[in-house]
Amino acid sequence: VLALLRWVSSFHSSLFPHLTVSVPVCRFTWLILRQFQSNNTELAGVFAWHPHTQKCAVALSDDSIKIYNPKSATTPTLKHRLQRSVAALQWKPLCASALAVACHNCLLVWHVDPTSLSTRPSSGCAQVLSHPGHSPVTSVAWSPNGPLLVSASPRDTAMLVWDVAVESCVPLHRVGGGGVTYLSWSPDGSRVLAATPSSLFRVWETRMWTCERWPSLKGRCQSGCWSPDGSRLLFSVQGETVIYALTFTDNPGMPLMMSGGPKAATVVADLSETTLNTPDGDIMVGGEIQSLAWDPRGERLAVHVKGQASGRPAMIAVFKTQISPAFKLLPCGFVQGEAGTEPRLMQFNPNYQHGAQLTVCWSNGKITHVPFCFMSAGNPQPGLGGSPSLPLTQGRPADYNNQTLYTELIS
Repeated sequence: VLALLRWVSSFHSSLFPHLTVSVPVCRFTWLILRQFQSNNTELAGVFAWHPHTQKCAVALSDDSIKIYNPKSATTPTLKHRLQRSVAALQWKPLCASALAVACHNCLLVWHVDPTSLSTRPSSGCAQVLSHPGHSPVTSVAWSPNGPLLVSASPRDTAMLVWDVAVESCVPLHRVGGGGVTYLSWSPDGSRVLAATPSSLFRVWETRMWTCERWPSLKGRCQSGCWSPDGSRLLFSVQGETVIYALTFTDNPGMPLMMSGGPKAATVVADLSETTLNTPDGDIMVGGEIQSLAWDPRGERLAVHVKGQASGRPAMIAVFKTQISPAFKLLPCGFVQGEAGTEPRLMQFNPNYQHGAQLTVCWSNGKITHVPFCFMSAGNPQPGLGGSPSLPLTQGRPADYNNQTLYTELIS
């Protein structure tokens, strides 16, 4: 059980991260905020870093998407008649131009030439991918080496696996749980997390496309994130204050029923509400976990903790993490926004070279980039691995001591 009081040692630097922001980061943040405010346009809270370069995509409340690159004076704006109710964005790995957009009635895959000087690419630059009954699309995930794209809808019990090049898909149907609300592909390409609106989630392996069911949750799976080597999955559950972990020790790509994967989830952190004594007075921290983000090196974990109207503000708890030789999770501080604001989305910049950089979209429409400068411990980096094939047609630690989540293997 981790003690939240250990966060105090670095509380000041984490609560006021802007004091250590480098000049280039500040300049990039200001550029984004200036354009949002000058256009009087509020953020929709959908954001995506490019996996290989300092470029990001931001969806606005009018469903337009802007592409920002600090090295370019051109800011392309993407608009399409089918681009409504944008729920998720993700850049295609190993590709400079392809951006997947989850929309109300379809998926759009934009192909934006990074060398083009056009500020308004035509709608002909977008592939339209749709399937009967698959709407609204709320989550997308590319395979780490790019050829396949999975999409999900809370109204569709099937997760679709797309071969984008030929614009065809294979539905993966499973009974139970309702639709699919959230997808996350492991960095090594061997597994996909698929959460549902019910107290059930699945972990698919991508060689034979079989899955494990995890049905013994008290609430739905809120969020999940993978370690860089794909060996560990951290996830949170609606209404709970703990972080669970699944550890995979089998060979990537083996069918789950043959691989001897995890049979039970373990609790690795408890963020129950507690009081911290600080030089500025006592503050309440902890609470229900809303979302998780793990930096690509596996050395910092960001945890969005829900606020309460009673006075406890929403904040982001930051942990130091170590994956090998033994898994470690150590609290190291907090990130807080302006008074009255809450985090809407957070993502680590995969191209930050001086430690880790957390990008946060706030409820007031602003984006901040929060750097954590440290020397990397040299954790394993995600490999490309083999290409998966398209499927065939503390506060209250005692409360969780005896709680186990069991899996059911499904072929």
